[in-house]
Amino acid sequence: MGWKDTAEPVLTRMPAVQRPEGHVPFKRKLAWTAGVLVLYFFLTNVYLFGLGGGQGSDIFGQFRSILAGGQGTVLQLGIGPIVTASIVLQLLGGADLLGLDTQNNPRDQVLYQGLQKVLVLVMCCLTGLPMVFAGSFLPADPQLGQALGIGTTGVKWLLFAQIFAGGALILYMDEVISKWGVGSGIGLFIIAGVSQQLIGGLITIPAIGGPTSGLIPTWVGIVMGDVNIGPILSPGGMENLLFNEGQVIALVTTVMIFVTVVYAESVRVEIPLSNTRVKGARGRYPVKLIYASVLPMILVRALQANLQFLGRILNAQLDTMPAWLGVYQETQSGVSSPVGGLFYYLAPIRNPQDWMWWLGTSQEPWQIIIRVGVDLTFMVIGGAIFAIFWVETTDMGPRATAQQIHNSGMEIPGFRRNVSVIEKVLERYIPQVTVIGGALVGLLAVLANMMGTIGNVSGTGLLLTVSITYKIYEEIAEEQLMEMHPMMRQMFG
Repeated sequence: MGWKDTAEPVLTRMPAVQRPEGHVPFKRKLAWTAGVLVLYFFLTNVYLFGLGGGQGSDIFGQFRSILAGGQGTVLQLGIGPIVTASIVLQLLGGADLLGLDTQNNPRDQVLYQGLQKVLVLVMCCLTGLPMVFAGSFLPADPQLGQALGIGTTGVKWLLFAQIFAGGALILYMDEVISKWGVGSGIGLFIIAGVSQQLIGGLITIPAIGGPTSGLIPTWVGIVMGDVNIGPILSPGGMENLLFNEGQVIALVTTVMIFVTVVYAESVRVEIPLSNTRVKGARGRYPVKLIYASVLPMILVRALQANLQFLGRILNAQLDTMPAWLGVYQETQSGVSSPVGGLFYYLAPIRNPQDWMWWLGTSQEPWQIIIRVGVDLTFMVIGGAIFAIFWVETTDMGPRATAQQIHNSGMEIPGFRRNVSVIEKVLERYIPQVTVIGGALVGLLAVLANMMGTIGNVSGTGLLLTVSITYKIYEEIAEEQLMEMHPMMRQMFG
């Protein structure tokens, strides 16, 4: 008896969102999408019951915008467990250890979806338990424990139950949007979180003594003379203008990322197709430069986030952490960050101050160069590898795509109507474009972090937001076209 027969009773009974039996009208899709987004914003403002000492220390730090959660809220875990489970499944599927044919076997499709849900719930436990019971990441309120008669340990279990429920909720919210809405839930949650940061970075007007104001109020203050950046031609004034109060470099970087991603999404190789059922009907299959999209970048950054998560847990639990492994220092925001050792070199570059040693960083130039090199290598090579995994596991590879084209009644003019022939043509483009696109996105993400962005949005988060928004725009345009011409839906399946 194989593992599939053993696990089938559990995996097939995992709760699932029912698929629509027929076509879902576009307006209903928009309604479901808007409803889930409202619920997401609501949950990111529901703080954990029993949390003491404010919101606690954000263990994800700069990865928060990518993981689309809220520190100290019910959605503390965000999409982290979903992404981590996807990494595990992609590695197992890439090594062909699962033995599941998700393309042609309906039973294997159900098992795969059930296995993914089980892994997500396991990751909720593996991530949530250390957050609550290790360090001061989510400190429990001892007074509440005494009032309820359950002690501090009981309050901690109460905190864990809430974030576990939040992790399960976001899993099914993503499934609702995938089946009944527009786009994917993960993508929409990332857009929501990053957009909040971008808007805040543009228009925030802080109270006296509050945090740094947004870009627009700052420039109004500079023009009115209320904000002093010093002589512009002096080194200090130029630094303030470009990187600090003025944020000129951050503005230029943000605009360039928008322009570059939109341009890269439009660069494609178009393979001509003709329909065997309808004479004269022709089309094209686009192989985009960013063929695997930028979603594999979530997997790469999530892997980095888990490594940094491990480092902070070790630092919180070990009395004396070996210097070669990591030296941690508490920042002004109360988050411990590595300043030396292995975990320092594995930490991604977050802003210009992390690598511009002439601005007064405590690290030596050679240490910073090694860290930049590791980050670049990790993102470029990791982006290419995860892009390949993404293409193969989401049925976007040459074989799966050729089968889809063949099943839709399309063929490549001048070639025999055969799946293997279509596959050979696609193999000329898809593998190469996948690797190049994945590496390019990784390079852009690192460069965006190094230059800084508006609202301190991570480069990866900004890339994801622009690319996902562009794809949702394309999907909405396609849905509207299908609504106006129902025959096209029947033609293209």
